[in-house]
Amino acid sequence: MSVLPERTDVVVIGGGVVGTSIACHLAEAGVGTVLLERGTLGSGASSATAGVLRTYFPGDPHTGGLAVRSMAAYQSFAERTGTPLGLERVGFLVLFTEEDQVEEFHRTQPAQHAAGVEVELISAAEAVQLNPLLGERSILAAAWSPQAYACDPAAIVRGYAAAALEAGAVLCTEAPVTGIDPDGRVHTALGSIAADTIVCAAGPWAKQVASMADVDLPLHSYPIELLLTDPPATHPGRLPMTLHAASGLRIRSWKDRILIGMGRPRADESRQAWLQRLSQQLSTTYPALDGIRVHRGWSGSFDGSPNGTAFIGRHPARPFVYAAGFSGQGLCQAPSAGETVRDLVTGK
Repeated sequence: MSVLPERTDVVVIGGGVVGTSIACHLAEAGVGTVLLERGTLGSGASSATAGVLRTYFPGDPHTGGLAVRSMAAYQSFAERTGTPLGLERVGFLVLFTEEDQVEEFHRTQPAQHAAGVEVELISAAEAVQLNPLLGERSILAAAWSPQAYACDPAAIVRGYAAAALEAGAVLCTEAPVTGIDPDGRVHTALGSIAADTIVCAAGPWAKQVASMADVDLPLHSYPIELLLTDPPATHPGRLPMTLHAASGLRIRSWKDRILIGMGRPRADESRQAWLQRLSQQLSTTYPALDGIRVHRGWSGSFDGSPNGTAFIGRHPARPFVYAAGFSGQGLCQAPSAGETVRDLVTGK
């Protein structure tokens, strides 16, 4: 829509997977909801992911618990929203190269299981059976979690947006927020709207939006780039999402190619130096890919918190709720974030 109503119960700022989930959950609970998106729906961090839903987060069973709740919601997503996600089980493999990583796994495994996360320690040989591109001698052991699915992130946004509209929400795109008054009036490029509660789900722009409301969220945004290889000479078939714990190198199958990511260049590192470091790690961990050419895939920005765990909460002194800092994992937590924000707004 291009016309704002004069007022509403809640304004949700941000139209990615988290923002549309929040708008859907609020509207279905009978809360008057207007969502504001600075561009098109799903055009921010939601468009820069590797498209995998998972429940295992090494060393972070709390996030795992949110992801388990979210995975259950995704399993019934098509029935609820009428939008199929095309879920394809791929599994999630985390490669350990140091003894302390294995020890940390053993320390946190009981909490992971208590949170509902399915994850077990497997040998290097078993890891190679799951991902035949691996060099067995390059790792000590691995964590294996079968609860991981390839999906279409855009379908999640479309489904939640459609369900929110059907429940009575108003969705406004091309409506960047330009200011927030102390009384809850939100100013945009389309005009102004008064709200009883403001919800910030603005991803990489969350810190900036919060500061307009005089709220300080300790967030930062950072660039992310994903690469695609040439088609391998011998394609190994469907690969699990595989993370090299020490370096952050991650790969997964992408049609006839391999999708690759490894964080971002360091502060004092050029993109070319980062690419060289990535290529060296790739050939060490996956000898079958040694020398393979890589190309730009897509890029974007993520919102990060100091420890990589999302902030979901309510300001103690003003009607300002936030769901941000997902560090690229909003896809895995969007349903539970929507439920939590709905309950914060409705006083549950």
